[in-house]
Amino acid sequence: MYLRTIPFSQITALKGTLVLRHDRQTYLAIDRNSLQAPDVHKPWAGIKFDYIFDNTISKGINLYNGTRYKVFGEYYNQVNKSKMDLFVIGADFRHYQKVHRDLIFASRIAASTSFGNSKLIYYLGGVDNWTNFSQATPTFIPLNEIPINEDENYAYQAVATNLRGFPQNIRNGNNFALINTELRLPVVKYFSNYPINSFFWSNLQVVGFFDVGTAWSGWSPYSDENAYDKDVIERGSLVITLDTERDPIVAGYGFGVRAMIFGYFARFDWAWGIENQQITSQIFYFSLSLDF
Repeated sequence: MYLRTIPFSQITALKGTLVLRHDRQTYLAIDRNSLQAPDVHKPWAGIKFDYIFDNTISKGINLYNGTRYKVFGEYYNQVNKSKMDLFVIGADFRHYQKVHRDLIFASRIAASTSFGNSKLIYYLGGVDNWTNFSQATPTFIPLNEIPINEDENYAYQAVATNLRGFPQNIRNGNNFALINTELRLPVVKYFSNYPINSFFWSNLQVVGFFDVGTAWSGWSPYSDENAYDKDVIERGSLVITLDTERDPIVAGYGFGVRAMIFGYFARFDWAWGIENQQITSQIFYFSLSLDF
C-alpha cells in the first residue's frame, strides 16, 4: 500500500492510496475432492481517492463542535482475470452542534454504492466493534431469514453501521444510506462549575439517539431486485415466491451511556427497532469505539 496526502489548507486535503492485495481462497476439507482442491488466488490492484474536510474542535472525548466530511471513490481490478472490476463511491458527512455549554447534538449522513462486474455487499444493522454477551440475540441475522441477491457477483462484504435496534443484516445490498443522530450530555462536566480532576467523571456521558437507514440492490430501495423482499418456497417441482412486503427503510432509537474504563471508551446502548411500523424487542449493545 502506498498513501499520499495533499493538504490544501488546515481543514481540507486530498488523499490518494494505491493498493495491492492478494486473496487466497482455501476450501474446507470435508471430503477427498475438497481436500485435493487447489487454492484459488486472487491478486487485486486498486486506487482510492478521498476528499476530506474537517474544521471540528474537540471539547472532550467524543465531544466536538463543527463539521467534517469525506467524499471518496475506489477502483479495484483482479489482475489475473479479465472483466473483474469493482467500483465504490460514497460520502460521510458529520456535524456537531453546540446546544448549551457541553451539550452537543451530533448528526451524520452516510451513503455508498458499488458497481462493476464485481460488487461490494453491505449488511445494515448493529454497531462497530459490537461485543455480544447474550446468546439470545445474534449479532448477524442468518441469510435464510434475510437473503441476499444471489444473482450478483460479490467480491467483498462490509457492515453498514451504525443502525441500533437490530442485529447486522436487517437489510442488505450493494447500496446503503444511513442517518444517525445523537444528543450527547457529559453529565458531571455539564453541571459542574469547577474543573474535574477525575478522568472517569469528566468523560461520563449520557446519550439519546435515533437512527434510520436502508440497504438495497437495484436502482432504488423499492426495487424488485431486493431478495429480502421475497420468500421462496420449494416443494418438489413446485416453486412459490411470496412477497414479504418488508419496508426497505428501518429505524432505531434508544439511549446509552459512555465512559472511559481502563483506558477504553466503552459504549452501552439500549435500543428498540422500528420495522414495518412495528417496534421490535430491546437490544443491548456493548462496544468499544468513538463517535457514532
